[in-house]
Amino acid sequence: MFKLLKTEGRARRGEFQCAHGGIVQTPVFMNVGTQAAIKGGVSAYDLKDVGCQIELSNTYHLHLRPGDGLVRQMGGLHAFMGWDGPILTDSGGFQVFSLASLRRIKEEGVYFASHIDGRKIFMGPEESMQIQSNLGSDIAMAFDECMENPAAYSYAKASCERTLRWLARCKTEHDRLNSLPDTLNPKQMLFGINQGATYADLRVWHMQEIAKLNCDGYAIGGLAVGEPAQVMYEIIDAVEPHMPIEKPRYLMGVGTPSNIIEAVARGVDFFDCVMPSRNGRHGKLFTWEGTVNILNEKYAADSRPISESCGCPVCQRFTRSYLRHLFKADEVLALRLAVLHNLYFYNELAARIRQAMDEGTFADFRKRYSGRLEERV
Repeated sequence: MFKLLKTEGRARRGEFQCAHGGIVQTPVFMNVGTQAAIKGGVSAYDLKDVGCQIELSNTYHLHLRPGDGLVRQMGGLHAFMGWDGPILTDSGGFQVFSLASLRRIKEEGVYFASHIDGRKIFMGPEESMQIQSNLGSDIAMAFDECMENPAAYSYAKASCERTLRWLARCKTEHDRLNSLPDTLNPKQMLFGINQGATYADLRVWHMQEIAKLNCDGYAIGGLAVGEPAQVMYEIIDAVEPHMPIEKPRYLMGVGTPSNIIEAVARGVDFFDCVMPSRNGRHGKLFTWEGTVNILNEKYAADSRPISESCGCPVCQRFTRSYLRHLFKADEVLALRLAVLHNLYFYNELAARIRQAMDEGTFADFRKRYSGRLEERV
């Protein structure tokens, strides 16, 4: 499933294979299609043009609308959205705790009201696994509790212990579902999630415990939720030595280009973030020279592409002036072009990281770009 090809310091270069698509090269950035679509008018077919290797969709949203039963009826998420590569589905835990109202956490799971229509719903480890099995994704994420940050130590400890118990239940149900003769994707994998807020000792204990359950991969969750970047790096530094070397490592919901470079340097393989699409829809564009706010007046008559060093379809065909005009005129095309550019950049960032590792020059790459990509053009 996962093959570690080489390391440079703690940075890892690998290959990953699952039921759909060919071999995924890691480190990899997963493009976020929360509701089986990339926000900004980008389809699954466009993902091929921007170098996407893995698409990510969300269990909570698809369970509420259109319903995982309907997606299964339509042949699963791959057929439903027209994507033939790997898909990872988030468990829904983060959305339950961030979007749902009137939620009540019990040992059996979480009772909550839908953010769409207020209807009462229950989701626990077994339900999350059943929904993700219906979706037919390649990687299912375990159901976990996403704590508020900051959280009291006593609550964080109790939450970690509950998430550990939930993971054991997820694994039992996941194994059962994969053994059924009518399961959509019997080769679906399960990734466990490390929690513990910003308490290094809880993080280490929790990682050691979930590693004993022998999941197909492991994620670090509950970060990039408002804490300083340095705190996030310190937590990764604490957790990474306890993550199984032979399993893929996923840092959930991260982040800026610099965050990705720094996390790769600390041994992370998988990333996802809504930032390229969300920022793109607001006119903030990522380039190798730094970030561009295309809404600025100085671009009104600028005939250059977003970035002269970018090979994306947008930079090959359109000018800064035209893209700014589209935003100012509230044309939907502005969102599509900006999101396509940003997704291309993020996928190229991962590709250049892999190239640097192949050439043994990742340390130089990190030194050159980690700070530079945060600067404004």
